[in-house]
Amino acid sequence: MEIIRREQDGLPFYWCDGLDGTAHGFSTRRGGVSPAPWDSLNLGASCGDQPQRVAENFHRFCAAIGTDSRSIIKNRQVHGRRVRPVTAADILSAPELPGTVEADGLITDVPGLCLTVFSADCLPVLLCDPQRRVIAAVHAGWRGTALGIAAQAVEQMTADYGCRPDSIRAAIGPGISACCFETRSDVPDGLRDGLSREAETCISPLPGGEKFMVDLKRANTLWLERAGVPRSSIAVCSACTACDSGDFWSHRMLGQNRGSMAAMIQLLP
Repeated sequence: MEIIRREQDGLPFYWCDGLDGTAHGFSTRRGGVSPAPWDSLNLGASCGDQPQRVAENFHRFCAAIGTDSRSIIKNRQVHGRRVRPVTAADILSAPELPGTVEADGLITDVPGLCLTVFSADCLPVLLCDPQRRVIAAVHAGWRGTALGIAAQAVEQMTADYGCRPDSIRAAIGPGISACCFETRSDVPDGLRDGLSREAETCISPLPGGEKFMVDLKRANTLWLERAGVPRSSIAVCSACTACDSGDFWSHRMLGQNRGSMAAMIQLLP
């Protein structure tokens, strides 16, 4: 499996070749209508951008990746490990509205629902089981990563929908990479609490012993493997949101004065 940069009608996005039976994509900041500081494909409803521009950006992104902008379900992030099953009752009446599902993960087996999570350094993770036809979208910040939200999504797909972990495929989208994620001890300590000794492969101490470089992409890969997803069924995007300011917004680099990217997945009929 591989995550590939594609472009449709002038709008670039990232796509995974292994999420069969779905329409999906990870957005960049390019291809929309919003002015600075949201230039240009801002998909965040709470960034200060005008709602009509956010709506147009969603229409463009959905058209490019083949999803339905009339069936969007958005999460309201809580930076934890809660994964919520959703149904047609959770569809927003308009794409520019903020998310209403208080969770960092969304899961469904209902075709046509467009699951959407947001990021600007945190990791978006899309999952699907092509055999049982179940999908999930997860927002994995460092706290959610430390708590194993990616593994929690796999466990709920298994327990609630009858999926087999070895049939699940996962795509870890663009996010901050180990080259740029410098932290103090709270992040490494959180990873150690969740992943025990395996966490050390994600942590590189810096001289002086007070700061660390942390690899959240590897940590989420470890959680998925721990939950039973084969390594060959996990694709990881190499793009770093902090390195590439031309393609992405980075909370670490820009703070709140920015737009937001989205990851979206829809089960096809």
